[in-house]
Amino acid sequence: MAITAKDVQTLRQSTGVGMMDAKKALEANNGDMEAATQWLRVQGLASAAKRADREAGEGAVAVVRDGNAAAIVEMRCETDFVAKSEEFVSLVDEIAARVAAEGQGATAQFQDRIEKLLTTLKENISLGRVYRLEAGAGEVVETYVHQQAGRGVNAVAVIVKDGSQEVAHEVAVHIAFAKPTFLKREDVPSHEVDAERKTVEEISRNEGKPEAALPKIIEGRLNGWFRERVLLEQPYVKDEKQSIQQFLNGATITAFAQVVVGS
Repeated sequence: MAITAKDVQTLRQSTGVGMMDAKKALEANNGDMEAATQWLRVQGLASAAKRADREAGEGAVAVVRDGNAAAIVEMRCETDFVAKSEEFVSLVDEIAARVAAEGQGATAQFQDRIEKLLTTLKENISLGRVYRLEAGAGEVVETYVHQQAGRGVNAVAVIVKDGSQEVAHEVAVHIAFAKPTFLKREDVPSHEVDAERKTVEEISRNEGKPEAALPKIIEGRLNGWFRERVLLEQPYVKDEKQSIQQFLNGATITAFAQVVVGS
């Protein structure tokens, strides 16, 4: 079967591959468009396997609020050139909107499109972290995203109970800046606390601190360590004289999620 320039162009538009790849696929499949598309997909996946070992340290993150739910979705790639491309950013935005509306399982609907993007852009591209938070009775959900070069690089979602939307927004902005790891002290794994306690004890002893003063010094340093990691104990970024717990003024944070590209 003769392969026409129109056939090649049609296959290019439907798959996103280059002209030579489209022509080769049609020739290998006797001009059968559907078979050529499948052939390209297989070839793309084979090429992707070779790229899988390359580090995907770049990417984009999107956050979408839909009613009482919010979703954060990250897509990873190798270079900021790809990360800020329109097709990459629009896809992660679309996935986040679908996850917010339908749940985390919605990401499965996009696997083929991610694979197609991988083939087109010729980088190690993959879906990264995905979170979905849903507010219940008496709760509000809020989001925040920091943009850089036209793509999200730091996204936050938070749920606050018995508090206003404004309070939730302030907390979301704080999280973006302070990057807490845990909500409350009880969430920190005991083995991490034990390891840090041992470390600060060794530091204090090496500094020659009096034996009688060691317990108080160790607890003080451990409390400082908690303040760096635990959201409720962090100094509020807009007023470091009060903690986030104090800023909430009776409201409570029930859940939060954050994704920073490259972390």
